[in-house]
Amino acid sequence: MSSKKHTVELPLVPLDDIVIFPHMLIPVFIDDDTCISAVEDQLKNSKTIFFSAYKNEDSSTPLNVYDVGLICTIVRTRMLPDGRMRVLIKGDTKAKIDSIVRTSPYPIVRLREIPDLQSQQDQTQIEALIKSVRKSLETVSSLGKVFPPDFLALLDEVDNPSRLADIIAANLGFKIEQAQKILAMNNVYDRLHALQNFLQQEIDFFRVQVKIQSQACEKIGKVQKENYLREQIKILKDELHDSDGKDETADLWRQIKTLPLSVEARQEAVRNMRRIEKMHQDGSEASLIRTYLDHLLTLPWGKFTTDNLDLKNAKAVLDEDHFGLREIKDRIIEYLAVKKLNPNASSPILCFVGPPGVGKTSLGRSIARAMGRKFARVSLGGVRDEADIRGHRRTYVGAYPGRLIQSLKIAETMNPIIMLDEIDKIGSDHRGDPAAALLEMLDPEQNSTFIDHYLGVSFDFSQVLFITNANTVSTVSPALLDRLEIVNLSGYSIDEKISIAMQFLIPRQLLASGLSNSGVNVSFSKAAIAKVVSDYTKESGLRTLEKKIASICRKVARQVVETSITDKLIRITPRIVKKQLGNGYISDFSYQKSRKGVALALAYTPVSGEVIAIECNIIRNNKAHLKLTGQIGKVMDESAHAALSFVVSNAEYFGIDAELLTNNEVHVHVPAAAVPKDGPSAGVSIATAIISAALDMTAAQVVAMTGEITLHGHVLAIGGLKEKFLAAQRYQIDTIVVPKRNYSEVKELAADVRKNLKVYYFENYFSIFRLLFRSNTVDEKTLPKAASLS
Repeated sequence: MSSKKHTVELPLVPLDDIVIFPHMLIPVFIDDDTCISAVEDQLKNSKTIFFSAYKNEDSSTPLNVYDVGLICTIVRTRMLPDGRMRVLIKGDTKAKIDSIVRTSPYPIVRLREIPDLQSQQDQTQIEALIKSVRKSLETVSSLGKVFPPDFLALLDEVDNPSRLADIIAANLGFKIEQAQKILAMNNVYDRLHALQNFLQQEIDFFRVQVKIQSQACEKIGKVQKENYLREQIKILKDELHDSDGKDETADLWRQIKTLPLSVEARQEAVRNMRRIEKMHQDGSEASLIRTYLDHLLTLPWGKFTTDNLDLKNAKAVLDEDHFGLREIKDRIIEYLAVKKLNPNASSPILCFVGPPGVGKTSLGRSIARAMGRKFARVSLGGVRDEADIRGHRRTYVGAYPGRLIQSLKIAETMNPIIMLDEIDKIGSDHRGDPAAALLEMLDPEQNSTFIDHYLGVSFDFSQVLFITNANTVSTVSPALLDRLEIVNLSGYSIDEKISIAMQFLIPRQLLASGLSNSGVNVSFSKAAIAKVVSDYTKESGLRTLEKKIASICRKVARQVVETSITDKLIRITPRIVKKQLGNGYISDFSYQKSRKGVALALAYTPVSGEVIAIECNIIRNNKAHLKLTGQIGKVMDESAHAALSFVVSNAEYFGIDAELLTNNEVHVHVPAAAVPKDGPSAGVSIATAIISAALDMTAAQVVAMTGEITLHGHVLAIGGLKEKFLAAQRYQIDTIVVPKRNYSEVKELAADVRKNLKVYYFENYFSIFRLLFRSNTVDEKTLPKAASLS
């Protein structure tokens, strides 16, 4: 063999779990981006690359790899879904790192090929060593060491001592350090001798292992004999009626015989019981089967509660627990009436949609109390694994049933009310789509035979009354939404909050703080609650309000304990509220007066209604451009473009120079940029801001607007009216512009929601323009016929 040394420069790919030997054809997996880039570059060039193993200990070299590795040919590559690259390589030539050429964008090293040295040993000695290695391989294989199929037969066809040593070394399962040590040997005799030493150690190890197994078998035989004797004792006790009644297996058989299981469930239970009787009771598999049977037999098979269908009682319970909510209460009463006339009627799948804190979950508890059913709650917020709904298959370690099956175990009946909380916050990833798994569960045509993957038998959910809740339905999948009956829970007005606080929140917090039993009479004035609502809460729901009331109660409780007050009346007034809670919210809303280039828009969010300011500036730079800032979403982006197009096309009606808008930059901004804003109801406000900036004049009055605008100026209907009206009240705006198509919905709102609000209804924007900019010298005769003031 020639001793001439060749040098070459190649990219370096480190490996942390394998040492590659010559003649190997093996796949490796690469997850480092720089290494992937190196492989992709070499595919375009020579298709050769250098692989070397990472050192476990700290290295003096910058790359922390062994200096001896293998030059390999890239045979095939494939990108995997998890971002890794699978590279099929063939080992070619051993090489040693002489120096590092560069380290960026990936390491390139200068290599010196390492040829096999001509052995100085007599050829007879090498042949004898090869025979010894072959014999040792056969011995260790017969003792139980596993080799790849046809490995020993393949070695019979190899004559070259160097190749034979490399093939054996690649298949003995060396640790990284051992394999690297053998790879670095360039003397064939030394490599064969090292392999023989390792095989002899393996033979000694396996012989000791066989001896230990033989001794263990003797002990196992003794344990089996003891089990046999115990079984005989058990039979004798049964014959003598002397059983102690504590046998777990007998208890399971009793449950299987007495419980009203379905035919399918009974067959599965019997099959598993027969399996467990044939096993050692302390075995791991027996324990898993007992756990499965425990889940199966503790389900409420055949257990039902009797529905209380008294409509007057149901109405009284709902009114006792919740203030207002007429629509929902009527819907529940209607369901009970139908159930009374038709006991076999399928249950609706109600979905309560509303802001946080309006009482969606507690309403489910009240419905359960009114009907006399058990209540179970399943939180779906953040659930991303389909197995949480359908259950884990028993082949997985730590498998358990789905959440809905577990909720039935908690409720202990087959007809409870199950509240599926936060259905709009279900996620999905590589583990499946939980929302899709819910489709079968919530479909009355399918849920009578729902199969949980863990149980493996069908279970009847058709008698369950499912109630879901969400803050918004925009994130719920259309297929799932199609199975739901949407019931909207709007936010509460100031008067409603005061009434709820007086009737429900204050008594609950007085009891929680211990003031109810303290001997001190604590009362809140309506003015005090009104101050808490107006100055310390900005939400549509009640959670913050209850927290503030709880804070006042705690401070009063401390005062009672510290001063030992008894038999005294404590009256909570607005002055005491300010003293106890400090200053209220400092509002950053500063648009109570009209401003040039500013329009107010009413927006609806999943949390509450909001009044947002839309600002517009025209920058005279002869660069036609519409610039949008303020975390504006796609829908509002399109609304802004439509509004600008409408204003430009009707510029002469508004007294605007069209070239001012078409030849310059129009900047539309929505403040509070940290809050994302989107929705199809800002078109009217954006058009007003642009017109105000173009005319360089303020609107005639402060008006909050809602409505989408078309390219021809029509104002489209919108949603979330109650939340928007409440937001206007909260920001003390007394004039609102609403699409005329929402007239009937506004009239259906409660009087306290519309209190102190002047509402204008419009079909097109031209009428809005006349309302806001009536001082402008625009002849009404030039306006379209539909533009008269509504």
